[in-house]
Amino acid sequence: MKFVCDTQKFSEICSNVQRSVSSKSTIPAIEGILITTADNSVTVTGYDLEVGVITSTEAKVEEQGSIILNAKLLCDILRKIESDTVRIEADERMTVKIKGGEANFSLIGISSQEYPELPSVNSSFPIVVKGDILKDMIRKTVFAAAENDTKIVHTGVRFEISNNLLRLVAVDGFRLAIRNEPIDYIGEEQIFVVPKKALNEIMKLVTEDEPVSLNIGKRHIVFEINNYVIVSRLLEGEFLNYKSAIAISDTTQVYVNTRMLVNGIERASIFITERAKSPIKCSLGDNLIKISATTALGAADDRVPAKITGNMLEIGFNNKFLTDALRVCDTDEVLIRLASPVLPIVIQPVEGDSFLFLILPVKLK
Repeated sequence: MKFVCDTQKFSEICSNVQRSVSSKSTIPAIEGILITTADNSVTVTGYDLEVGVITSTEAKVEEQGSIILNAKLLCDILRKIESDTVRIEADERMTVKIKGGEANFSLIGISSQEYPELPSVNSSFPIVVKGDILKDMIRKTVFAAAENDTKIVHTGVRFEISNNLLRLVAVDGFRLAIRNEPIDYIGEEQIFVVPKKALNEIMKLVTEDEPVSLNIGKRHIVFEINNYVIVSRLLEGEFLNYKSAIAISDTTQVYVNTRMLVNGIERASIFITERAKSPIKCSLGDNLIKISATTALGAADDRVPAKITGNMLEIGFNNKFLTDALRVCDTDEVLIRLASPVLPIVIQPVEGDSFLFLILPVKLK
C-alpha cells in the first residue's frame, strides 16, 4: 500500500474517526484505525464493536492495500507533520513508513484481516432530517440519558418516528427530557434507542446546512452525515412508560426568564461541591423565586422575579439537574409547572410543545 494525500485533511478525518476507536481492549485491532485505499481515495474506519465511523478523502494512490494502525500513534504523528502532504507506505511485513517533509516515522501495523466486520443495514428508504434540527434535538435530550443503569436501554435516547413527527426521549431515573419536531415522513411507526456515544459523535460531525439520513435496521442504525457514515448498534429492552409520568395536574405555574433563573441558581449554588453537597431550596410566591443553599462551606441566596400563579410552594432540587435542563432551553422565557414539593416539576416553552423536561425534587431537611 502506497499513497500520498493532504496532511491536514487526513489528520482531520483520522482525529474524527479516532473518537470511535476503543482505547482499552483485549482485541488490538479495534484500538486501531483501518486504512484502505481505492483508485483515487483513502478510507479510514474506526469501530469499537458498538459505534463505527467511516469516511474517506482524496489521495494519490500508487499501490492499493489496507492495514490497521494504532489510532493514537497515527493521529499524534499526523499532528506533528508540518508539510502540506504526507506519504504512507506499508510493506508485506506490516511495517509502515510515514513521511512528511523532513520527518520520517516507522511503525508496525496489523493485518486488515483481523479487523471486525461492520454490520450492514438494509432498509427500504432512509429518513432524512435537517442537520441543525437533529443536532438541537440530541442536545436537548442526551444529557438526561443515564450514565449507568440496571436497564441498559436507559443509557441511550429513544427515537419515535410517526407520521410527520420525530420525538426524542431520554430518562435517567431522576429526570426526563423530550424534544418534538415535525418532519416530512409518512409511513410505518419506527421506535428504537440509540446509545448516547453515537449521538454525541453525531453532534460533533453534523453541520447545520447538511441533511442527515437515517437507515434503520432491526439491530443497527446507519447515520450518513456529509462524508461520514456512523454505524451504531441499537439498545434493546423495555423503555420507561414516560407518558404516564408527564401527565401531572399542576397547582402552581411559574413564568420566568430562562437566563435570569440559570444565573440565580448558579449564584445560589456557589458553595455546592462534590464534597459539600446540598439541594437548592426554591420558595415560590409573590411573583418571586427565592433560591438558597447551605453547605459546610457557606450559604448563599438569591431572588429572581417571575410571574407566579396558583399555590405558594417550597421545593428542593439537585442544582445540576435543574441547570442542565434550563441551559438547553432556547426560549427567552419558560413555563414551570408544579404540583407539590414531592412530585416532579415540568419545564416547557410558554408556547408550543417543542420540548419538555421533567425533574424529580429533592426532599428538604
